[in-house]
Amino acid sequence: MDFDPQFTSDDTARNDAHPDRDTPWPGGRAPTVLQVVPTLVTGGAERGCIDMALALAEAGGTPLVASQGGPMVRELDRAGITHLTLPLASKNPLTIRRNARKLARVIRERKVDIVHARSRAPAWSAWLACKETGARYMTTFHAPYNFGNGLKRWYNSVMARGERIVAISDFIRRHILDSYAVDPDRIRTIHRGIDRAVFAPDRVSSARLVQLSRQWRLPDDRPVILLPGRLTRWKGQTVLIEALEKLGRKDVVCLLVGSDQGRSAYRQELEARVERAGLGGVVVMTDHCSDMAAAYLLSTVVVSASREPEAFGRVIVEAQAMGKPVIVSAIGAYQETVIPGETAWVVPPADPDALANALREALSLTPEQRDAIGARAQAFVADRYTKERMCADTLGVYAELMAER
Repeated sequence: MDFDPQFTSDDTARNDAHPDRDTPWPGGRAPTVLQVVPTLVTGGAERGCIDMALALAEAGGTPLVASQGGPMVRELDRAGITHLTLPLASKNPLTIRRNARKLARVIRERKVDIVHARSRAPAWSAWLACKETGARYMTTFHAPYNFGNGLKRWYNSVMARGERIVAISDFIRRHILDSYAVDPDRIRTIHRGIDRAVFAPDRVSSARLVQLSRQWRLPDDRPVILLPGRLTRWKGQTVLIEALEKLGRKDVVCLLVGSDQGRSAYRQELEARVERAGLGGVVVMTDHCSDMAAAYLLSTVVVSASREPEAFGRVIVEAQAMGKPVIVSAIGAYQETVIPGETAWVVPPADPDALANALREALSLTPEQRDAIGARAQAFVADRYTKERMCADTLGVYAELMAER
């Protein structure tokens, strides 16, 4: 729903729907938490925002979400969660100030206890609003925000000003401590979590597999190498193509699954590399896939060849949840989201020779070996990287801030 600073009868009913529910909240009072994100179109920060809003409502609290809008707002509407539409994607200083005044009004009128910021531009508005109203301010670092000058460092610093700072991986925690003067006691590492109701082999019907296989025209008798990720150079598609050339096998299919997001020149460069390498019948670029669970299940091995650090690396966790062996670059959070030698091959970034060797080993596994790796991978993810665990740990941070009021 659009921004409306006035309570309605529906709002009041929603706020009082779960009074005194058995929750871990200090003093027995569940908080009202306002999350701010630029948009609700797609992405990890957006998915985490929706998941936490639903979890807070289930725990008896009152979730509010402010953003510029997008298709994911429908999920909030279906759950009866208030969405406030504001131009929070804007980096214009005047717009940020206007947003701060509107957020301060929301905080006062809706008695917001905690404001949870998930991106820099809306975080500035949130921080200013919290300074004015006394609401608690916390952030989640979803990426290693780089800076090349003092101005950019200052702009990024709003994410390090939270009374609590959530890092989505140990890699991000180290980035925060290396980049900003932050008390380590303010940081909580809470890994992103996947939905096991979606990423579970027994939840994917044979009809979905057949439909996707036909869409991609996959032959039945060829191993499938899958690299999910938007078409951008740092995702390492060129490294994989070179590794496939060194592998020298034409009896495999390699799927590059991801949109070019307007990077037509890079797509053309990849197509030319494939042609020069003689891999025209091997490498297929499929664009965006709306059924990644089925895509993982169709694959033999899933690869991330990232040349730069990943903040978390969701697709590799999803692939392991689907029971697939994975190959990852030894960089960023991938070094903590796999078990080297047990669920994954870990290779140096931008090293096509090492990647080719890992592919050779992964493709030579027996069915029994593949099943054993898959079982270990599923157990590993279920223990550490679920949506339930992520939400429970974040609710715990909300409880910490409530206890300090």
